[in-house]
Order: sequence, then structure tokens, then C-alpha cells
Amino acid sequence: MTPSTFRILVVEDERDISEQIARRLESEGWEARQVHDGLEAVSEARDFAPDAVILDVMLPGIDGLEVCRRIQAEREMPVLMLTARDDETDILVGLGVGADDYMTKPFSMRELVARLKALLRRVERAERIGGGAPEGVLSHGDIEIDREGRRVRRAGDEVHLTPTEFDLLVCLAQNEGKVLSREALLEQVWDWVDASGTRTVDSHIKALRRKLGSDVVRTVHGVGYAFETPAG
Repeated sequence: MTPSTFRILVVEDERDISEQIARRLESEGWEARQVHDGLEAVSEARDFAPDAVILDVMLPGIDGLEVCRRIQAEREMPVLMLTARDDETDILVGLGVGADDYMTKPFSMRELVARLKALLRRVERAERIGGGAPEGVLSHGDIEIDREGRRVRRAGDEVHLTPTEFDLLVCLAQNEGKVLSREALLEQVWDWVDASGTRTVDSHIKALRRKLGSDVVRTVHGVGYAFETPAG
């Protein structure tokens, strides 16, 4: 997959915003297709088979959260969610249904493209890893992380993580006990080096704790986060 072949589905009911996004993506040499309601988005994701989706939360028909659930159930793909509200609950719900990243409106087109490029680079990196030697299983207490199969279990029960949550967990677990700054996590997991994205890290950490337990990731205030092997 090369940049010239990237196919991006833009799901946004505000047509002026949708047009601006599509024009900016096309200026990168990518193919952009626009839809403006939720049901059409699910159908188009199936027919267009995009490399990534830019998905607004508020849509007619069915909302962006339900769109994300449905398209991810059929085929995993990177999803960058757009929301008009900087509401932590909405963000965590979005991450929980399979979104990889989010941006709040208004946003800069430059940042949107940078975030999208980071998602696409991570997909390419995962594909390269998948074609190489098996990576094996990381075991920390009652947590098992199968890097090759991209599956996580705690106390024998499978825990369903989004692709970004999985990559974040692996990054932390491979550096057990070491405090990683938000900026370092952005660079290693998202390939994103602008400190304006640090709240994205915080939201994903909260999602990990909600799914795996609060004892897995330790916060070092003013510094960052560290993976801790659960006791017992």
C-alpha cells in the first residue's frame, strides 16, 4: 500500500466540512469518497473498502458510534472520529466501539491529515510485523498479550481492545516499570509528535483501565504512565 493508493471514506453530514476534508485529502494524492448519513456510511464502507474512515459522531439515520460498531464488525479499519463536543464520556464510548483516534471540532486540516497519516503508518507497520517472524506472548501476572494474534487475556478471560489500545498496551508492557511520557507514547504508538495530542493518550489510558483494571497502568503525575504487573 502506497500513499497514492489510499482510499479514505469521509462521513460528515455538514457538506461544507465534508468538501473541505475531501479536497485536502485529494491534495495529498488520495482518493476521497463522501457520504452524509449513517446508513449510507455502513453500505459505502462495505462497497468502497476504504483504507481509513473519517467519521463524524452526529449523523442522521444512525449515529457515528453505531456506524463504527457495524463497520468494524465486518472488517477492521482505522477510524478517526470527529466530535463537536470535547466530552470525555463520548470520547471513551467512541474508543470502545472501535475508533482509533478522535478530534474535536473545530480542527485544523493540517492536524487531521497528520493524524490520518499516523493511523495509516500504524496499519502498514502492523502488516509488516504480521508477515515477519512470530512475536510471541508477553506474560505479566494474570495478563497475557498475544502479539502475533493481537489478543489479550486477563485471568483467562479475553479482553477486547481496539487496535490502538492494543498497540498502546504492548508499548507499555514492553517497557514494564519504566515511566513513558505522553509525548513518547504519542511518538511510539501514534507516530504523532505534536504535544497537542496528549489528551488522546489520556483517553486511551482510561479506556485500557476500564477494560483491564485500574491496577495495570500507573500514573506518574507530571511525567507520564508506566505498566505495572498486577499483584497475584
